[in-house]
Amino acid sequence: MTAFPRYAIYFAADADRALSRFGAELLGYDGHTGNELPFPDEALRTAPDWRDITADPRKYGFHATLKAPMALLSGRTEAELMAACASFAGKTRPIPLMRPSVDSISGFIAIVPAEPVGELQQLAADCVRDFDEFRAALSPEDRARLKPEKLSERQRDYLDRWGYPYVMEEFRFHMTLTGRLDAERRGTILEMLRGRFARLRLETLAIDRIALFRQDDAKARFGIIGEWPLALPS
Repeated sequence: MTAFPRYAIYFAADADRALSRFGAELLGYDGHTGNELPFPDEALRTAPDWRDITADPRKYGFHATLKAPMALLSGRTEAELMAACASFAGKTRPIPLMRPSVDSISGFIAIVPAEPVGELQQLAADCVRDFDEFRAALSPEDRARLKPEKLSERQRDYLDRWGYPYVMEEFRFHMTLTGRLDAERRGTILEMLRGRFARLRLETLAIDRIALFRQDDAKARFGIIGEWPLALPS
């Protein structure tokens, strides 16, 4: 059985930014405040079952994963994890810059980099390594839920080493906007989301902060309990 609470290190746009509002409104949930939000009329016109389409990403809030959800190792505390987040963010490193686009990835729709960004891959790898000392090992049940039989050999190795298969070379930055969609529905929804995103006029996105999310129990949504801007290079 999964142990709770669970914690995750994510990128989440600052609460005051248009990008944060864009994602929260589409998911119907604001991870900064814990409040539910009404869905945009445009989304409901395009897909009357928008609540169902976004049910899975709504649990996690609008984010991009850097360190996947984990229970804390016995003896480690939330306060220690928050202190580690502050320490991590305080180390100067290049701030990843990406040109964001809305696209389909593995059957769902997300904001993704238009081109690979090496600094972004490095930031995610650093998060995986640096915070792993806090991670409790996966239970056999939790490992089975990740369907290791469907993973590549390298992904299974990463699952066993890091508790999650999509890390290091397998990492793909994405800010999820929908659950998995049948191919025949995907085009219309993708067109609508691209149109809404274009109105933000967001040509460059700086991955300039980390956020600590917590899920209190299996029925709870993840919510932000701490945010730290990444230190700028001197």
